[in-house]
Amino acid sequence: MASLVEKDILDTISAIATLVTPFLLLGLGGLGWLIKSKIQASQAKVESRDARIRELEDKLREDRVKTYNAMLEPFFLLFTSEEAFAKDPKFKNKNKNDLAMARMLSVEYREVGFKLSLVANDSVVRAYNKLMQYFYHTEKDPRPIEEKVCDWIALMGDLLLEIRKSMGNESSALDRWEMIEWFMADAPSLKEQHISRAVKA
Repeated sequence: MASLVEKDILDTISAIATLVTPFLLLGLGGLGWLIKSKIQASQAKVESRDARIRELEDKLREDRVKTYNAMLEPFFLLFTSEEAFAKDPKFKNKNKNDLAMARMLSVEYREVGFKLSLVANDSVVRAYNKLMQYFYHTEKDPRPIEEKVCDWIALMGDLLLEIRKSMGNESSALDRWEMIEWFMADAPSLKEQHISRAVKA
């Protein structure tokens, strides 16, 4: 009799299992589909967010390039040789130093400075601040003009290097003087003067 009861129990369990199995499979399949769709939705959100971040970074990079170019324009004029400046028809009968200083003191240039403080990274803003503070106080500096120019060029090299790093070359091994060698024949001698004065100080 015990074996008959056991057989009935096993038959009942088997019947229940036969009935429950399709529902269990359906439930597990639905749960799997739900999990899969949640994962896919999450991945889609991440991909969408990443695409938006890339889009914003590209726009910010474009804004930075425009801002850097506008900010550096007076310096481009100052670094242009007298001969090349005289040959450019749009600068005929103009003094490059006066033109550069007028641009630096203009309202538009102040706007560029404000924009720079918003879109540039911290190290670019700091390098630009140091350079501009140097210009603001240069008339009170009693040192010979050669020393002041050497310091000004060093600060300009720092600014260019920080701009380079902010544009994706964070691990740049260049120094401030290598940033200006391409447009200044006397960059090596300026570097030596700057270093020798720093050692004496």
